[in-house]
Amino acid sequence: MRGGTPSTEDFGQRLRSLRVRAGLSQEALSHGAGVSVRALADMERGRTRGPQRRTVEALARALGLDGDEASDLEAAAAPGRPRPRTAEGPAVPVALPLPLPRDIQDFTARDAALARLLDLARDAGANRPVVSVVAGQPGLGKTAFAVHAAHRLAPYFPDGQLALDLHGMDAEPTTPRDALARLLGAMGVADAALPAGTDDRASLWRSLAAGRRLLLLLDNATDETQVGPLLPGTGPSLTIVTSRQALAGLTSVHRCELALLRREEAVELLTRIVGAERVRAEPQAARDLADLCGHLPLAVRIAGQRLLSRPHERLGKLVARLAAEGRRLDGLQAGSLRIRAAFALSYRQLSTESATFLRRAALAAGADFSPETGALLAGLSYDEAVACAEELTDAGLLQSDPAAERYRFHDLLRLYAAEQVEAEDGPAVRDAVLDRTARWMLGRATAAALHFDVDHDRTAPSGDPDPDGAPAGRQDARAWLEAERAQWLAALRRAHDTGRHRQVVDTAEAMHWFSDLNQHWEQWVEVFRRSADSARALGSRREEAAHLNYLAWAHNLCVHDPRAALVSADAALVAARDSEDGLQEGWALGYGAGALQRLGRTEEARPRLHEAARCLASQDSPQARLAELTILNTLGTLLRQIGRPAEALDIHRRSERICRAGVPGRTDELIALYHAVARQQIGNDLAALERWHEAEPPLRKALASFEAAQMPAWAEQARLDLGQVLGALGHPEARRTLTAAHDALAVLRSPRQDEAATALAALDQAATGG
Repeated sequence: MRGGTPSTEDFGQRLRSLRVRAGLSQEALSHGAGVSVRALADMERGRTRGPQRRTVEALARALGLDGDEASDLEAAAAPGRPRPRTAEGPAVPVALPLPLPRDIQDFTARDAALARLLDLARDAGANRPVVSVVAGQPGLGKTAFAVHAAHRLAPYFPDGQLALDLHGMDAEPTTPRDALARLLGAMGVADAALPAGTDDRASLWRSLAAGRRLLLLLDNATDETQVGPLLPGTGPSLTIVTSRQALAGLTSVHRCELALLRREEAVELLTRIVGAERVRAEPQAARDLADLCGHLPLAVRIAGQRLLSRPHERLGKLVARLAAEGRRLDGLQAGSLRIRAAFALSYRQLSTESATFLRRAALAAGADFSPETGALLAGLSYDEAVACAEELTDAGLLQSDPAAERYRFHDLLRLYAAEQVEAEDGPAVRDAVLDRTARWMLGRATAAALHFDVDHDRTAPSGDPDPDGAPAGRQDARAWLEAERAQWLAALRRAHDTGRHRQVVDTAEAMHWFSDLNQHWEQWVEVFRRSADSARALGSRREEAAHLNYLAWAHNLCVHDPRAALVSADAALVAARDSEDGLQEGWALGYGAGALQRLGRTEEARPRLHEAARCLASQDSPQARLAELTILNTLGTLLRQIGRPAEALDIHRRSERICRAGVPGRTDELIALYHAVARQQIGNDLAALERWHEAEPPLRKALASFEAAQMPAWAEQARLDLGQVLGALGHPEARRTLTAAHDALAVLRSPRQDEAATALAALDQAATGG
């Protein structure tokens, strides 16, 4: 047949004839050529019609063929091989003994990640074997994505696809040596021809993979040492590795970040499982179900499979069941699919310290937590907590913040971790942990807040539970108080609910100056309601009066509820008079007047303000001077609003004179803020008198002062006032200023956002000649 063109059918017949001529059994030829008996039998029977050139060469050597006979055998094999991929499209792939798992027909979303893998497949070259690592938390659908991607990409790898489960979550994961044996066996290497050592097996695997367009799926990897020996060294191959670990030690790899599904994608997945008719019948229930599953693909699939097995059950019924947090994980199971089991696989892999850290971190308040909080809850040092948090992040059990050293749970994982607290720690340990953490948090919060208290003795010990790690100044203290707001507020609640009233009052008292910087926080109502209640429980009428006044302030300015503010102010007035505290009496009169003014009851508000001013003017303390400044500014504002701007201007000029004179015992920085308030009101008075050019400078100065002090609730109102003046002047900055004020006031939930919208509409009307 030399010089002819053998048919694809006679390779097997020719191979068998040559073997019989050489007097070799299949086993003997298998051993000599390094090809498995099964692979050899498939060739002779015509099941494998075109083995690769390296395999044919190995057979020719074992058969003792001369050059011409070896060439004839190669020529007989060549027509049976898949054609290389052409410009018209990918070639038909070869099936190897480690086939890809079944693809999921209802696979949903992940289009961007699939497109990226397709680009990588096209770019794979002889010296560029591509490796893509798909890592992340349990339930993200890593395996489903990898299998679906492999099926989509198979035509681009005509030399075959191999899929291997590395059992990374098992008690005994597959060793690299055993994994290499399976890969080599799939490539036709007989068991008897396998090298003994892992390194030798890896070398043989790399030599066989080199030059072939192979797609390799390594599912469920445990770590880098397991995966490294299995990766091809050269050749146009693509390897997809899935793992719950980040495998950060693997170099020169592409990382495929799978995110949670978007809400609409989660609903689409549910639709593909249960059918469009059921989802159309209950569209809101479908959206709610996606949300309760946390948009986690595995959870959505379990919910869908459960509904699919109960065709007459309404989606809303499952939503009602999952809405109760205590029953949610129980509800997310369908046959052998259980969300709790998926989490348990990872949890059982953790060290004792990391497992403790994970479950105790579920007790943290808020959407995220710091290593500091995790350390307190777990009873670890800060460095130990950081190490645990990083290990858990690599394991996909926590998500790290991209900018700050903070961590968060997926909602369902938090529920699972909280279950482990009950199972492994029990109520007594849990309560002790929460009490210990609350005491520490309130100690730190109090010390941090005192940085802003103008009456605090700076030379006194801070009282911080960890002085070496305490915030060093106002900027650090503010950053800590804002970042840990959920934690110290939860600690305040626990202290109040467990009867530690002195700590509640002391913390809230330290907070009252800091609260001015974050006037837009609605939480101040709860803080001062609890502190007023604790002061009452302690039997201190003076402290009760003070904290009822703080509560009135919060109702007035933080949640814009003047009715509740009036109730609190009236109660504070009674408590102040009972305790003969003139300062708190003046404040109570002022806060009550502010509430009346907001309710439109200005005729009742004005005499209260005059009485408050007289009460405070008769006192000599620095606290009384500051209170007087606040009352005068409020009185002037009321006078302007009832159409007496000239009188208002006189009152605000009086406030400015007090600021210029200074207040003994108070810093220039503090008085500058009171001066800024006076300037803002003076600007508004001048605007009410239509003295527009005179109004602009004091408003600009007030805005600059509030911005420098990082007081957004104050700054944005001053910006609105300035924008209105600029609009009246026809200034080109008017629109930009008003737009910025409107957007910021909306974020702050300020009722003055409507005023900004009206001012912008007026500008539009003026521009069109309306």
